[in-house]
Amino acid sequence: MPQSPAERTPLQQIIAALPEGVIIVNHEKTIEWANQAALDMHAVHSVIELGGTIAGYQARFELRYRDRQLLPADEYPMHRVLAGETFTDLVVEVIRPGNKQRHGIHRIRSLVLTDPRQRPDCLALIIDDETPQFDAEDRFERAFQANPAPAIIARLSDMRYVKVNQGFLELTGYPQDALIGRSVHEIHVLDGALRRDLAIERLHAGSTIPQMEAHLRVANGASKMVIVAGQPLEIGDEDCMLFTFADLHPRKQAEDALRQSEHRFSVAFRMAPGPMAIIARDSLRLLDVNDAFTAATGWRREEIIGRAEAELRLWGSGAARDELVGLIQQTGHLRPTDITCRMKDGRTADFLLSADTVAIGDEHCVLSVMLDITERKQTEAELLAAIEAVMQDTSWFGQKIVEKLASLTRHGTSESPGPKVSDLTPRARDVLGLVAQGLSDDVIAARIGISRNTVRNHVSAIYRALGVQKRSALVVWARERGLGAQEKPKLKQSRTRVR
Repeated sequence: MPQSPAERTPLQQIIAALPEGVIIVNHEKTIEWANQAALDMHAVHSVIELGGTIAGYQARFELRYRDRQLLPADEYPMHRVLAGETFTDLVVEVIRPGNKQRHGIHRIRSLVLTDPRQRPDCLALIIDDETPQFDAEDRFERAFQANPAPAIIARLSDMRYVKVNQGFLELTGYPQDALIGRSVHEIHVLDGALRRDLAIERLHAGSTIPQMEAHLRVANGASKMVIVAGQPLEIGDEDCMLFTFADLHPRKQAEDALRQSEHRFSVAFRMAPGPMAIIARDSLRLLDVNDAFTAATGWRREEIIGRAEAELRLWGSGAARDELVGLIQQTGHLRPTDITCRMKDGRTADFLLSADTVAIGDEHCVLSVMLDITERKQTEAELLAAIEAVMQDTSWFGQKIVEKLASLTRHGTSESPGPKVSDLTPRARDVLGLVAQGLSDDVIAARIGISRNTVRNHVSAIYRALGVQKRSALVVWARERGLGAQEKPKLKQSRTRVR
């Protein structure tokens, strides 16, 4: 049981207030006294719980060196002080054998007081609790080894490497035993540094080495481009320098690949035969155009770079332009769409505009491609005008001719979604089929037994449903979809009169 303050000697009262743990043993191999700090370090409340005797202590507590090796019984600090041995800085890990629960890291030294005849009189162990420090060092060691960034630590007193992590071993190809204990001058991590003199000066001064590019020599004799930096730190009581590295080789490869990709894109962009432009997606500001664009529009590159598309009216104006601009800004792409582009001299031309989003640097842009369809539009207009003129008298307009004209209008165009024949009523389909045969409203009325006004009403409804304005366009639309095939007229059989 712990002594009360009244029972303690003045020396014991002084020792009891010390932060260090003190355990006193006697020649009978018993634990004579322990202060509160020593009991707390062992997580017990009394000398009895310490074991009472040296043998009892050995049974209750397992001591290991920092390399995890078990102390033999005769090397326990109590045995050594009982033999009159003086020692300092013995570091042990204290464990309960039953549950393997560690009670701390203790730094122990012995104190042997002698009587006037110089015989050992008071045998004491002085204990410092080093658990927080060693726990911090353990955390550092785990973090150091787990850090993917290559790192190596040199002791400043003799400039020798004392720690290295797996990242550095993988970066350089050195085995660990080829580095630990070696001099910085043998394997010089700063030898190829861009500011070598500054780095070496900071190293010998034990101050921070700023980041700098370096050529790090590796195990096979080659060198790698890295960024190296140095940070002073203490490990135990030793001043050290932590060198960390960033491998620049993957970044250099990525930069080279990016440059090559950008070069290929630039060449393809410049040499593309169709007009192309790179436009900022948010503001529709022109960032670049190719040679075909300047040739088609008459604008010189330096005249339009940085200007907004709306200012130049490249995509026309009005509701049609607003609709396609909304699509581009909302979705980032545009399917082929007819536009009327204004040239520098004020003329207009018909183009098919397509666009899609591309990332250039950190900016989201739109790559637009234009196809000149002015000639095709003129041809279609002339063709429809000719059909309209012919349709003034459709009684002789043959099926083969209409089909041929329909195929001409389809040539070079792509299918686009729109109204279908199945959207019409059965009567409207009948009327459409007869219109496609080139029949007049009177003939159609007689053919299906309805009035001429009813036929006209059906034709008007078909115009609205299909989005066409002229009868010739209606004939072409129907023939494109296989309507209007005429049956071959049957030959009338001649009768022989019998007189």
